[in-house]
This record gives sequence, structure tokens and C-alpha cells, in this order.
Amino acid sequence: MRLHRRTTRTGAPRVQMTVDIAPGLQPVLAAIADAGDDPGATLLCRLAAEIRPRDPDDGARALKNLQALQFVLASAPRLREGLRDYLLRLFTTHHQTALYADLGVLPDTGFFTELWRRVAHKLLPAAVDPTSLKDALGQVFHRTTDHRWVTAIDDEQWQNVFNAIGVDFLSGRHADPTIAQLLDAVRIVSARIAAMGVHPDLVATRPALREHESPFLEQLAETLRWIAAFREATENNAPQAEDDKHLRVLLDQCCDVITRVRRNTGNTGISVALTYLLQRLAETIARMEQLLDLLDRTPADRRVASAVRLFKLLVEAENESNNLRRHFGRNTELIAREVTEHAGRTGEHYITNTPAEYQAMFTSALGAGLIVPFMALIKIGLHDLHPAPLIEAFAYSMNYALGFMLIHVLHFTIATKQPAMTASRIAAALDHPPGTKPDAGAMADLITRVVRSQVIAILGNVSFAFPLAFVIAAALHLSTGAHVMSPAAARQVLHDLHPFASLALFHAAIAGCYLFLSGLISGYHDNIAIYNRIPQRIEQLRWLERLIGPHRLHQLASYIENNLGGLAGNFWFGVFLGSTATLGLNLGLPLDIRHITFSAANLATAVVSLDQQVPWQVFAISTLGVLLVGGVNLTVSFGLALLVALKARHVRFRYARPLLAALGRRMITSPLDFVRPPRATADVPPT
Repeated sequence: MRLHRRTTRTGAPRVQMTVDIAPGLQPVLAAIADAGDDPGATLLCRLAAEIRPRDPDDGARALKNLQALQFVLASAPRLREGLRDYLLRLFTTHHQTALYADLGVLPDTGFFTELWRRVAHKLLPAAVDPTSLKDALGQVFHRTTDHRWVTAIDDEQWQNVFNAIGVDFLSGRHADPTIAQLLDAVRIVSARIAAMGVHPDLVATRPALREHESPFLEQLAETLRWIAAFREATENNAPQAEDDKHLRVLLDQCCDVITRVRRNTGNTGISVALTYLLQRLAETIARMEQLLDLLDRTPADRRVASAVRLFKLLVEAENESNNLRRHFGRNTELIAREVTEHAGRTGEHYITNTPAEYQAMFTSALGAGLIVPFMALIKIGLHDLHPAPLIEAFAYSMNYALGFMLIHVLHFTIATKQPAMTASRIAAALDHPPGTKPDAGAMADLITRVVRSQVIAILGNVSFAFPLAFVIAAALHLSTGAHVMSPAAARQVLHDLHPFASLALFHAAIAGCYLFLSGLISGYHDNIAIYNRIPQRIEQLRWLERLIGPHRLHQLASYIENNLGGLAGNFWFGVFLGSTATLGLNLGLPLDIRHITFSAANLATAVVSLDQQVPWQVFAISTLGVLLVGGVNLTVSFGLALLVALKARHVRFRYARPLLAALGRRMITSPLDFVRPPRATADVPPT
């Protein structure tokens, strides 16, 4: 777009703008002006194509194209009148209600039904209704990236375009159809809010809705009164009899209920269905307020500003209508936070603060190291039976699952289970109030204590697992004359622990992913135990009360409440470990797992099975492999858990530099703090 200064006959300067940014604008506008009574969206699609930049993120180019449109409309009254009449015909001949009431708001079909709908519509788009304004919007902004350049242009520029066209759909002789359908949309949206507000899942988490007048029902009654007054004023061409202030107060009360329910999910639990309901309810209330803004009898400039905001929102909603990532993000965020919160509360037990806790962690890890060698020995025995693949996978899974559950019941500690739990604790520490910064020193101290706890737990696991596995293998050889492993199997174990000549680290990463998943499963089941009131339901089992007595029944219910997540997480972790190799065999993929404690036990068994005739170089590289396997286990599980915890809390880690600097200073000045027990006199902040 270039400006040329010329002189009129009287000598006065005149500014002429030559439109070269979007040269196709004038032909398209001319075609629109000559379209007659054609109300189709085809010509509007051509107009949008002229404004649309090649790069959807090039907001500057889109703005220039939009300014070129303004110039053409200002300099050619016939084209401006033609575009205004065309848009008026488009609105008056198309159904508008679905555009205002449905687009951008989750439907009532539920999370999974909506998920499958989006998948199906990605593969086979929905049929276009030529009479629907909602579908016309989808035709005009048909690219899924259109919302990026539309929203990149600020509201004031869009208002200038709307004003340049010179059409107000809510005033004048042509306004009746639009106002009528807007009011229909308001009534529909209000009825949906009322229906969701009395949904059993919502009322169960907020019993006060039963005891007091529900704001959800009150807003419906107030909406109907307001619509009647609005219509009467419109028909009489008179100012509106009453404003919508009371209705907005009721909507604020509805939003307050949603906020309270979300804040209280730590005590009541949350489900996918309730998360979807809360998200849909919040979006519906927001849409109600947007429609009220649009219908507000205020100066035209404010109505245009409201229309621009709604226009941007509708374009983005249309582009994202089949977006799977957005669907997951909107509806799993709250439950993800609750799952990580429950995991984080469990994770506090994995962080040592005092010498006594440090010693207790070591003792607990020794207990796990006592059980793991027997689990490894059972797996070797199962392998020697050569069962069918599915039977083998089931046997391995039950060996691991029951063993891990036993470790949990006995309050022992598997070191690699810690990261998935402690990551949520670190994310909680990073979740600082708006306008403040996280304390880098306190964060460095927390991470130091986490690392120290990890190190002592690993030492406890390995320092018992290796020698005990060695003693068991040697004792069996002395008593039976046969080795637990054949020489070929032992050499294969040593090869599989080589960190560079085998897939040991890749398999360790798979195990790290399983550790992360088991942490999520633990948090999910803890959440479900609360949401479904499982402990209270157990205490209502009369046949069980007669069998074990009321006192033991209460103890059982309390144990399930506090340990259901841990038991479920350990069970499924065992199933994952036990079935991976069989899954890989059936898929023809090199899938397996490596876990530091089991690798240490297998290394000891292999050394005994080779009559201790293992070259020191081979033993050293295998030992290095065990340590690296542990490092990968911890890094992968911790990284994934921390990423999910940060996303669930909307924490953007922008303060990495001061935190890394604080950690660096700690490593230089007090490196032993990362491995030794804390000083008894230290002022240790609570976790």
C-alpha cells in the first residue's frame, strides 16, 4: 500500500492510496455488489482469501490487507453499499442461533463421545448446511490457522473495518431477525446453564445447592423475565425497561459455585465426567455474558466492540472445532492436577529432612533390596519353564506386581518409585502467586533434599540386592550342584547390561516411562477413592462387618483410603514390566525393560553362574551399566512427572537461571549435602 501526494485543481494537496497489497479486492467487491439476491457465502470466501496472509502468523501483512479493504470501501461508495447489503442478506437468510449458542461451547454428549466425533470429522468432514450461518463462517474461515491472523489484528482495527462497512445488525429495520435469534440463543444458553447446575455430579460435590436456592435455576427465571421485557421494548420501539445487572449477578454466583467446586476437589475428588461438566458450564456462562454484551442497549461503539470480541472467539472456535489436542487440554487439566496432587502428597514421604528420616529411608530401601532378589530368582525359574508367551507374560506380571505390592504393604521403598512422586512436590513449590518469584534458594534446598533422598534409597536397594542375590545363587549351587543360570544365559545377562553394546539404556528409558505411568495411576486411584467414596461404601458392607467385625472393617476402609493408589500403582507397574518383552516379541520390536535393582540382582546371579570367572573389565562395564540404568530410570520418570505436574499447574519455568545458579553454588560450596544425611542442627524448612 503506497501513499502518493497529488494536487487538486485548486492547488490543495490530495492524498491518493494505491492498493497494491491485495490487488484482487476491487474485483471481488465488485462481484459482491453485482451479486443481486444471492445470499451464498462463496463471494465472502473470496474476500477472506484476499485478506488472508500466506503466513498465518504474519499479522502485519493481514493488517495491511485489512487497511486496503478500508481504503477501497471509503473511496468507493457503491462497493461499500454492495458489501453491506450482501452481509445483511446473508444474516437475514441464514439461521444464526446455532452460531451464537453452540459454536465454541462443549456439547452435552460427554468427553469420549465428543472425542470420537472430532476424530470422525477429521477423517470425514461434516456436511455443510447452506442455510446455517455457523457453517457459512466455517466456509469463510476454512483454514485451521485462520484464527491466528484474525486474533493478531487488534480489536480497534477490526472495529474500524466494521464501521467502514457501516452496518449495525442490532438497529434499524433489518435488525429484527438478528435480535430475535440472539434472544433465542440467550434463552437456550440459560436453559443449559440451569440443567447443568442441577446435574447430580455437581450437586454431589456441592450439597449446599440442595439446601439453598440454586443460582442456576434463578438465572433461568431472571433470563425469561429479561427477554420478555427486552422484546416488549423492541416491539414498542422504546428504551429497554430493565437492565441485565441482576442477571449478571446471578451468573457471577454460578461462576463462584464452579470455582468452589474446583478448589474443593482435593477433598471430594474429580472425574472425567465432572471435569467435562465444569468446563462446559464455564464456557456456557461465558457465552451467556458475551451475548448479553452484544444485546446491551449502549452506544453503537460498545456494541461493535462486543461484536469484534465475539467474532474473534467464534473464528477461533470454528478452527479448533476438531482439534484433539485442545479437547484433551481443556478437559483433562483439572483431573491431571488432582492426580499429580495426590501423587505429590505421597511424594512428601519420599523426601528426607532430618537424620532420623534419612536413616529410616535407608532402612526402608534395604527392605526392598531384601525382596527384589527373590523376585528376580522367581523370574529366572519361570523363564526356565518355557511357558507359552501369554502365560509367561502373565506369570512375569504377577511376580512383579505381587512383589511390588508386598514391598508397599511392608512400607519398604523402591528408589525408582520416588521421582514420579517428588516431581509434583517440586512443581507445587514452583507454583508461586502472580506477581512474585519462586525463592531460588528454597527451591535449591528442596532439590538437594530430593537428590539426597534418591541417592540413599538407591544405595539401600542395591547394597542389599546385589550381595543377597549373590548369596542365594551361591547357596543354591552348593546345595544342588547346579547354577541358577546356564553359562550362556549368564553371558547374555552381562551383555544386556553393557551400556553401549546393547539396548540397556533404551530399555531403562521404557522402565522410566512405566515408573511415571505408575505414579499417575497411583494418584488417579487415590482421587477415585475419594470421589467415589470407596472407604464409606466398604464400611456399609454388612456381610463383611459380620465376617471381620466393625473395628477391623473400619481399619480396612481406612487402609484402602490411604493405600488404594499405592497398591494400584505398584500392581500396574508390575504388569507393565512383566508384559513388555512378550509384547515386543509379538510385535517384532526390541522391547524390554531394565530396572536398576533387578539389574544389580541379575548381575550378582550371573557372576555366580560363571563361577566368578568374569574378567574385571566385563564386571566393571556391567557395573557401569547398572548405574547408568538407574540414572536413566530416574531421569525419564522424574522428567515426565515434572512436565505433567508443571502443565497441570500452568507453571511456566521462567526462572531456571537463578535456580540453576543456586544449585551450582550449593554443589560448589557443599557438595556432600547431595549425598550425606542432613545436620541435626540445620534449620530444615518443611516440605
